[in-house]
Amino acid sequence: MSKSALPRRSVIVGAAATVVGWNTVGRSWAVEAPAPDTPTAPAPAPEAADTATLAALPRLDGTLVADGDTLARFGGDFGHLVTAAPRAVLRPGSVRDVATLVGFARRHRIPVAMNGQSGTGETAELESHSSYGQAGVRGGVAIDSRGLDRIIRISPGRAVVEAGVTWAQLTDAALAQGWMPPCLTDYLHLSVGGTLSVGGIGGGVQRHGFQADTVESVDVVTGTGELVTASASANRELFEAVLGGGGQAGLIVRATLRLVRARERALVLNLFYDDLGAYLADQKKLMLERRFDLQVGDVSRNAAGTGWRYKVEGVVHYDGTAAPDRAKLVRGLRCVAADTTFTDQTAREYAYRVDAFAGFLKGAGLWSQPKPWMSLFLPASTAETFTREALALLTPEDLGAGLLLFYPFRTDVFTRPMTVMPDEPVGFHFDLLSFPFPGADHAAALRRNRRLYDRAVQLGGKRYLIGAIPDVTHAEWRRHYGTRWGRVVAAKRRFDPAGILTPGQGIHS
Repeated sequence: MSKSALPRRSVIVGAAATVVGWNTVGRSWAVEAPAPDTPTAPAPAPEAADTATLAALPRLDGTLVADGDTLARFGGDFGHLVTAAPRAVLRPGSVRDVATLVGFARRHRIPVAMNGQSGTGETAELESHSSYGQAGVRGGVAIDSRGLDRIIRISPGRAVVEAGVTWAQLTDAALAQGWMPPCLTDYLHLSVGGTLSVGGIGGGVQRHGFQADTVESVDVVTGTGELVTASASANRELFEAVLGGGGQAGLIVRATLRLVRARERALVLNLFYDDLGAYLADQKKLMLERRFDLQVGDVSRNAAGTGWRYKVEGVVHYDGTAAPDRAKLVRGLRCVAADTTFTDQTAREYAYRVDAFAGFLKGAGLWSQPKPWMSLFLPASTAETFTREALALLTPEDLGAGLLLFYPFRTDVFTRPMTVMPDEPVGFHFDLLSFPFPGADHAAALRRNRRLYDRAVQLGGKRYLIGAIPDVTHAEWRRHYGTRWGRVVAAKRRFDPAGILTPGQGIHS
């Protein structure tokens, strides 16, 4: 796309100064002095005087800002464990702004990353699906995907949305027409582009795989600044590289997603276990029998505080008064029958079930506290061994007000090559979503995460890209991807030859 095709010129604004371009020698944004009648006009930046070293900023539909508050906000993430402040933040006015900016950044070797910064509240409450600096871009440009928030089209079985649309926005828009995304994250206020870039997991994983597995096509800005439409039949290498690829080969700016018919109601069963072996066996049995439409589970301390208790959460969707047979749903299980609960609610109420919990965390001041999350995928054959060892190590303080999700999946439902799974037909998701109380030792928590990650790898486990696992080396990333490592490297070299995209993941560093 030629610069002349762009409709108007935007500027970078920061600290009462206008940035006019990039200083190629000083490697900093060049600013010009404000108008002489501006009372608090700062002196011109020294680099602005030498136009020979100035690369002019291309025309944009949106804005590129560099004020301190914005840079500080994009310097952190939901985990509040890593700080990596950018030098500027793009608030795109169009998809082509992303392509224009990335092309400019490539020419000048400026790192770039997309950042969802989604959520429901004010700045302090925003969440990105990054808990350990994965969306950080120290010294580079962060792209605020909230500028790409259009639901372009919803039609029978399909939705076309920009990357900054949240799953909550899409869910409500689709429901209004009788449709629903087949796989939703537990917390819906996350950007579509963000979760597709790492996979996107939720209770529908047993039937539908990751959210990335429900994608029909994506529009992607590669590391060269090229805007490309990719699918399984066109530009397949790029399609497979960006879905679950951690933003390494391209930035997703638009997606076409599969939808399924919405059901009216959700019958939710909670089944409780005091024995880990019985819990694992029943979770696997329920999944293979496809007894539930959605199936998750978690681990918490028992009422006496002397050990752990395990819960299966199963959901059956239905319409009208055709409620499922409750006795049939629990037949042949080894749960504590007296503790079984049933809740009947609308499908939308279930989809938004986490909002009340998030509201509690925000009210308690825990939403903005550091959160050393860890998300692992374990082979079924070693899930019990790992879990017994992990629970012997974990304390109530490690969870704080959070929770430990733990439930099975079939590995054959994951079709995207970059989302690496254990090499067995069945795996278990071990997802430590801690919300520690103030005063917690976060350095110790990171050491614990590292210890558990190392043990999981020994037992054939893999990681989910969002977790807080310190000091992962190049060799360990290579081991993580295994036989797919060659594809990871080839995609990076082809689609991001300057190596500017999403450095916070650390995969190629």
